[in-house]
Amino acid sequence: MVETVISALYGGFLVSLKIFVLTLLGALPLGLVIAFGSMSRLKPVAFLTRGFVWIVRGSPLMLQLLVIFYGPGLLFGWNIWGGSDSGRLIAALTAFILNYACYFSEIYRGGIEGVPQGQREAGQVLGMTRSQIFFRVTLLQLIKRILPPISNEVITLVKDTSLARVILVYELMWEGQRFIKSEGIIWPLFFTGVFYLVFTGLLTILFRRLEKRLDYFTV
Repeated sequence: MVETVISALYGGFLVSLKIFVLTLLGALPLGLVIAFGSMSRLKPVAFLTRGFVWIVRGSPLMLQLLVIFYGPGLLFGWNIWGGSDSGRLIAALTAFILNYACYFSEIYRGGIEGVPQGQREAGQVLGMTRSQIFFRVTLLQLIKRILPPISNEVITLVKDTSLARVILVYELMWEGQRFIKSEGIIWPLFFTGVFYLVFTGLLTILFRRLEKRLDYFTV
């Protein structure tokens, strides 16, 4: 029985890990794009971008999962995701990427605006283009500033992957919970907790080492 539980939890962990990795790969760059949109000098672009961020950050991720997965079918009579496991996973990834991109965008925006304006002006005086100023002046300081809040969001993402079960994505929490219904046992949930603790523990160690490597650069 123990081997069956561990095998099921491992399969669920792989799905959770896939959600975690693909969400970061999509949300980190998209968040930077959204941050630039919210800081745009074009007021309509900035207004629409900030409005979108406000809606996403102000509503529960679980609600977003339900709306993104069930919404198209209920509104237009066409379930664009299909009924397969891969379709449900894509819907979950869409919700996760949009949600976390909005949170990352605010972290990026705060980091960029936190860099002293005088340094950007100095770059302009030296004849640097806006892109050169961003990559050579702003970016290094941005990484130092945003690493702690980014690390918090990344660790939160590990636990938020459990929300994917609301649209029947068979991730780690789903696999642990199903033994309560099928076998009437609860101890697999403790194994589930161990998976999360180990994963978040490794990430915590990783981010601490990254912060130490950036200690040489004081802002």
